[in-house]
Amino acid sequence: MSSPATSPPALSISGLTKRYADGTLALEDLDLEIPAGSFFGLLGPNGAGKTTLIGAVCNLIRLSGGEIQIFGRPGTGMAARRMIGIAEQEPNLDKFLTVYETLLYHGGYYGMDRSEASERAEQMIDAFDLRAKRDVEAPKLSGGMRRRLLLARALLHRPRLVILDEPTAGVDLELRHELWRYIRALHEQGTTILLTTHYLEEAEALCDEIALISGGRIVARDSAEGLKRTYGVDTLEEVYLRTVAGGRIALDVMEEVE
Repeated sequence: MSSPATSPPALSISGLTKRYADGTLALEDLDLEIPAGSFFGLLGPNGAGKTTLIGAVCNLIRLSGGEIQIFGRPGTGMAARRMIGIAEQEPNLDKFLTVYETLLYHGGYYGMDRSEASERAEQMIDAFDLRAKRDVEAPKLSGGMRRRLLLARALLHRPRLVILDEPTAGVDLELRHELWRYIRALHEQGTTILLTTHYLEEAEALCDEIALISGGRIVARDSAEGLKRTYGVDTLEEVYLRTVAGGRIALDVMEEVE
């Protein structure tokens, strides 16, 4: 196996552009490279381009321009798709399938035979404390259990790049920290993680490096501490406000409130 220093980037994006049919320019000549084995955060307000970027990486939308590579493979190829696992922000679980069936069929989609997929499904059920809900259909699960199932499904086929789109949105504090433990353990095993979140403390606690996106472009990138030094502020929230959420005007409003 190649060392991280000699491995191609987990994700390499060059000149990525996406203009929708209604004329909306969601991404504009965006470049982004994420090293293999990193824990990378992507922050930005609604409408900044995060969802479009994730859709492009997962080959779910047609690009207007640019190229994407996954571990050196063309992003449009099946080999690249098999290396990606995604836990979506909005649960998209089949309402007629149980927890076990959801995982079993996902394995089949990624080319596992039934025996391998079944064994892996049982492993993930135990890993995410879903044993008591194994034969329960998705709509009957609590919100927290659905979050666990989404993450279990994303990891079932052992992807090398895992995309977590707002993985802790709407969950209670206890489950959030439990999911953090799962995610940290996954990263320690060498998996590359791309995290989008609106919880700035989550990005600061988990990510080695953070990029901020606004207007379809990356406007800042560094570690949390590096970003704070660059912008001469004490918190990641202040960096966020300066770069993607209204800039100086937003900070002035905060100061007036204080």
